[in-house]
Amino acid sequence: MKRSYSIFLKGAGMGAADAVPGVSGGTIAFITGIYEELIDTIKQFGPSAFTAWRRSGWVGLAAHLNLAFIVPLLAGIAASLVSMAHLVTYLMAEHGLLLDAFFFGLVAASALVITRKLPDWRLWHAIPLVGGLLLASALPGLMPHMASLGSESLLLVAGGAIAISAMMLPGVSGSFLLLTMGLYGTVMEGIKGFDLALIAQFGLGCALGLFFFSRLLSWMLHHFHTATLQLLVGFILGSLPTLWPWRELVRYQLGADGRMIPLDYRYLSPGDYALLTGESAQLFGVLALMLAGLILVLVVGREPRPSKAHPHKEEGSDA
Repeated sequence: MKRSYSIFLKGAGMGAADAVPGVSGGTIAFITGIYEELIDTIKQFGPSAFTAWRRSGWVGLAAHLNLAFIVPLLAGIAASLVSMAHLVTYLMAEHGLLLDAFFFGLVAASALVITRKLPDWRLWHAIPLVGGLLLASALPGLMPHMASLGSESLLLVAGGAIAISAMMLPGVSGSFLLLTMGLYGTVMEGIKGFDLALIAQFGLGCALGLFFFSRLLSWMLHHFHTATLQLLVGFILGSLPTLWPWRELVRYQLGADGRMIPLDYRYLSPGDYALLTGESAQLFGVLALMLAGLILVLVVGREPRPSKAHPHKEEGSDA
């Protein structure tokens, strides 16, 4: 029961992070020590589950799917997403600088936590690190082209698959990619209004993304563990500019629903931000919340938690 409650709270943290454009629930999963168990558990949902049921019945199926882990986690995510949808939209509108500051500190610290857990770093691991950095920077610019799919239903399915895949990657925000696709407002309003048709279409995309991407990610973690973690660190570092509090939108386009889709920002100092906007840079509040996010992650991740053993040998590493 105690573990279920702990997992529920971690799921709630993931849901809260996923509701904020620029932040990834995968980051929360990693710093709370459940990331690899989560990926391996998601991978179990497939044809092998039917085999486990035939062989060992419902008890065997529950063990195969790791339901003691995934059920409280999903309950926490769902409860947080529904409850946070209203709060996040309010905070983004009224206290955007402070919200960005807190998550900037949190995401920056998560890169430090992951780096400390790399057991066998090699020079060639800089390649996936740079690759992750470049991909994280390029993805938001590619997402507006998804509108060329035309059909709103197809766009919702594709958006769900992309967003849920991004949410499994620390540092890649599914919410931000939805924003750049012009779907963030539509999906959030659908969740708040319990639009069953929209939720079903978006949910189908999420299910497809989970099925395929979890298998790819699990395979990478088992066969190229350190290189994959370096790739994830690159994603995290590449996401930091989208959370810098003092920025100016310099390029955007309007989505099909009339909402603004950000394409490019200019990053400012606090003084330049105040001069440009005529508003307070809230310097002390921003720095305090950056530090709070940083400390929170370092405290939570200060002691590496045991993870599932990976019987692999890093390709390209020395014996």
